[in-house]
Amino acid sequence: MALFDFLKKKEFEEIQNLKSQLEKYKPIIDVDAETAKRKQELELLINQKNLEIKSIEDNIKDLKFNYQVALDTYTKLRKEVSIFESKLDLIEFGIYEPVYDFEKSDDYRIAQKKVIDLQKDMISSEKAAICRTNWTIDGSEAKGRASTKRYIKLTLRAFNGECDSLISKTKWNNVNQMRERIKKSFETINKIGESQTVSIHTDYLELKLMELNLEYEYQQKRQKEKEELRAAQEEMREEEKARKEFEQAQREAEKEEANYEKALEKARKEFESAKDEKQEKLRLQIEKLEQELKEAHENKERALSMAQQTKRGHVYVISNIGSFGENVYKIGMTRRLEPEDRVKELGDASVPFQFDIHAMIYSDEAPTLETELHKTFTNKKVNMLNYRKEFFNVTLDEIENKVKEIGIDAEFIKVPEAMEYRETLAILAKLNSQTEQKSVEELIAEEFPSSLAI
Repeated sequence: MALFDFLKKKEFEEIQNLKSQLEKYKPIIDVDAETAKRKQELELLINQKNLEIKSIEDNIKDLKFNYQVALDTYTKLRKEVSIFESKLDLIEFGIYEPVYDFEKSDDYRIAQKKVIDLQKDMISSEKAAICRTNWTIDGSEAKGRASTKRYIKLTLRAFNGECDSLISKTKWNNVNQMRERIKKSFETINKIGESQTVSIHTDYLELKLMELNLEYEYQQKRQKEKEELRAAQEEMREEEKARKEFEQAQREAEKEEANYEKALEKARKEFESAKDEKQEKLRLQIEKLEQELKEAHENKERALSMAQQTKRGHVYVISNIGSFGENVYKIGMTRRLEPEDRVKELGDASVPFQFDIHAMIYSDEAPTLETELHKTFTNKKVNMLNYRKEFFNVTLDEIENKVKEIGIDAEFIKVPEAMEYRETLAILAKLNSQTEQKSVEELIAEEFPSSLAI
């Protein structure tokens, strides 16, 4: 009986458990229907998110478009503003490309006068500015023509005044800016004249731009001529110094030659009357004097030869790392008997440190050698505008290889001494070290004043 009750109880519990399970899963007894429902909800959610993503993408696209439009507008306005700014970014307007290539500066002035005459002809023939409407005032065409002429005159006066002012201010760093300002003035004045249908002709604008180009290139040519004149004067000064050196060396050599000849003549006379040991001593003295006389004669001939042959000289390769940094070399030429004197002059007050000599190459055709080296490294000049600045951004190996290629065997000093510069670096390093040490001591004093007092 007890067993039966137990089984019955167990069966009842299982039935209750099944009922609770059925109650729990009652909403989804139909699995297919529930799956379809869940799938539909998921699809709706996906569609909603896709719409949101598309909306965001559309917003991003609109923002990019608006940004680009705003950037283009800003760039355009910035360029227009920069036309009237005194400070100019050359990159924005580009580098001026020469239009003319006259031999002398006066030729530019002659061409400019012809352009101005053409402008006057256009004004006289009433082609500089035109009116596209035959106006009448109070029914009178004559009054209309008179009014139009006055308006055209005012228009040209305004444009000419603006152009004259800009052309007079043109210089190396603003020529393209001035060109843009003339064009802008042309556009602005023509826009103002639209109400009267009056406009300046584009041919007249081109003549003004030609006048601007000629003015700029005239100024450039004048500057170049001044540089060439300075170079010629400097060369003459250098030649004069060399000539004086040769003359001085020749005089000194002649004086030494005369002294040695007198001494030699005296020694020979003494040699004739001397005997034994004294005679041997005089013989040695005579040999020495003969050698010194020979050297004095050679020095005189060398000085005379150098003075007579203007192409003989030394081509030097020097550096100044304290002033210009690594791999910047000056390649120059001097006709001095003592070429190092020229290098010393270059290291005067205009640079903070002395130059170091890497090579001093003697040549019977020194100007030709110098020109050949300059031509080889023309694309590596430090200053691309002034040909007199003989500094090149090259390695010493490149210079040495070119010299060997020309067929000259020259000795090159690879590492510059740069004594003053290196000593300066050492002094600065010591001063910085002392300053840092002092700072450390001050910090210790602040943190542990009592320990230092002990």
